[in-house]
Amino acid sequence: MKKTITGAMTALITPFKDGKVDVESYEKLIKRQIKLGIDAVVPVGTTGESATLTHDEHRLCIEIAVNECKNTAVKVLAGAGSNATHEAIELAKFAQSCGADGILSVAPYYNKPSQEGLYQHYKAIANSVEIPVLLYNVPGRTGCDIAASTTIRLFNECENIYGVKEASGNMERCVDLLAHSSEVCVISGEDAINFPILANGGNGVISVTSNLLPDLTAKLTHLTLKGDFNAARQINERLFEINKIMFCESNPIPVKAAMYIAGLIPTLEYRLPLCAPSNENMKKIEQTLKNYEIKGF
Repeated sequence: MKKTITGAMTALITPFKDGKVDVESYEKLIKRQIKLGIDAVVPVGTTGESATLTHDEHRLCIEIAVNECKNTAVKVLAGAGSNATHEAIELAKFAQSCGADGILSVAPYYNKPSQEGLYQHYKAIANSVEIPVLLYNVPGRTGCDIAASTTIRLFNECENIYGVKEASGNMERCVDLLAHSSEVCVISGEDAINFPILANGGNGVISVTSNLLPDLTAKLTHLTLKGDFNAARQINERLFEINKIMFCESNPIPVKAAMYIAGLIPTLEYRLPLCAPSNENMKKIEQTLKNYEIKGF
């Protein structure tokens, strides 16, 4: 049986201070996630601004996450993707060597490989490590869509590829995947449709909103996986407004702003070309946060 990392997972932001990774804040944020009931943390994904981190910073963030989750039940699913297969392999090997429980590997961006190219790319990554590998399909950012047939092919042929984070926003894709195989793990990568994906047979979520509300995200996930759809739907409806405002600009711009407003990070810094939200959206974020109890450290 394949090893998997599922349940309620948080796509961690990367806090900056004076242009550098704010290590102290990062450690505190991960401790808070552990305290508030999340199942796994996902460092250096899209939300972690991985595209603008240096390789040393990328590795540092993985190391911090592993260190903070050591001796807890919380897993580390480390972002370790690249549009160059050899770079993705290097990151995957590093994540394994420093103790990550698995890796999240984004589809190659910009170079637009064929489905055969995607297959060869992921097969090479999977063969380079022993830890679980979760594919990451986010065509709106990468310009590259991992077809359901390619995901199933990789799942069937690679022992440690256990599923896909679907951030296509396409419910039909999720239904398609699960119709072809009830064993493949489908992880929601879109907070707005976390509940319907889970209710349709999904195995977990990788959430942006859970940076702010890990407690509610974990509760929604766990209730749905247990089959308590009525209670889960109530939480889903409660989260609707904040899920929506978290994508009023490109992720992670709004969630970082929200965390700053909520006092969870001491400085609001992004890496160019990302920058702070517009004044109008900042006010909308601030207004939305008033409707939620954001628990501190």
